Amino acid sequence: MTGGKRQWQAWLLAAAVVALAAWPLVEFWLTNPDDQRLVDLDVYRSGGQMLREGRPLYDYFTPAPQLLPFTYPPIAGLLAMPLAVMSWTTAQWVWTIGVFAALAVAVWFSFRQAEADRKPLVFALAMVCCTYLMPIRDQVRFGQVDILLVALCVADILAVKPRWPRGLLIGLATAVKLTPGVFLIYLLVTRQWRTFWMAVTVTAALTLLPFAVIPQDAFAFWFEALLDPERLGSNAATTNQSVRGMLIRLYLPDLLTSALWLAIVAAIGWYGFRGAYRAYQAKDHVTAVALVGLMAVLLSPVAWIHHLAWVVVVLGALVGDARDRVRLWAAAGVWLYYVVPIPWWGVSLKALEIPVISPVLGKIVQNGYGLGAIALVWLLASWLPKRRATLTN
Repeated sequence: MTGGKRQWQAWLLAAAVVALAAWPLVEFWLTNPDDQRLVDLDVYRSGGQMLREGRPLYDYFTPAPQLLPFTYPPIAGLLAMPLAVMSWTTAQWVWTIGVFAALAVAVWFSFRQAEADRKPLVFALAMVCCTYLMPIRDQVRFGQVDILLVALCVADILAVKPRWPRGLLIGLATAVKLTPGVFLIYLLVTRQWRTFWMAVTVTAALTLLPFAVIPQDAFAFWFEALLDPERLGSNAATTNQSVRGMLIRLYLPDLLTSALWLAIVAAIGWYGFRGAYRAYQAKDHVTAVALVGLMAVLLSPVAWIHHLAWVVVVLGALVGDARDRVRLWAAAGVWLYYVVPIPWWGVSLKALEIPVISPVLGKIVQNGYGLGAIALVWLLASWLPKRRATLTN
């Protein structure tokens, strides 16, 4: 049997393993009660339908009990129009397959440093593990778009010889959802001027296009909907694991909350982008991307748990070439941390109303994913370079 044939068989086996491992999750959420099934996909599809029918994009809410509005920039509504042509069942399957295709792209680039002769095994293991991260489970549960945005940014930065102008995919991701705009800062900091200007041009073009095609919706988003943070949902909800979300749950005066938030995100932003710049200089681009992705979560006013899909890239950065056992153990610990529903444990602990323990420890645990993201910034920006230096010396 030739080496090429063995390799193809190994990849087919890897694909089968991933499909078998993912099936229980897919079956569970795609057979969920209809009004609880892929509710965010319903928002995208309904937005596309509104535009097809010439109705206001930002006045529509999905049916009860969800009552969810369209919250993305108008270009996202235009891109969602093909979903409106599909039946609801077809859209669910197409989107779910797309989620796993995007995860495969993110895993492929994030874990590419692993040993070449074990690529199919590493890929299958990484796919199975990442599938059951809570932020990825939520992609399937809600029909979310975050892992697609991760895949676009990861491919744009990490592809060795891209077949597209580098910066194009970051521009697309930023136009669809504003948080990937942190990569524009990264490109500025690292002085990747050609990529930066391409990303800015694409973002600007896709942002301005709706003003020509659907001007009323474009104005409604940028001058009304965008300015209403509660339109995204309750900012104090446990699922908001951004720094601002954690501070809101302290129930301090609004002015103090805002001041603390600005100070903390300034510090985190400085530390995180400095770490990303140093990783870029060290040619550790996976770590740089992981750090910038964490900035998209921590610096945003609202960051739901599914926004933490960037943990996939974090795990790839920690695993590296898969030769350092300490880094592998660190990756295993991070994986387990984001598999178990830690924030909801905090909610349960608070409900017990145990003096001191419930209000203090319960709130810390409730903020577990956001606090964990801050710890990951330190892990990637400080611990990982020191670990590499130790092994080199």
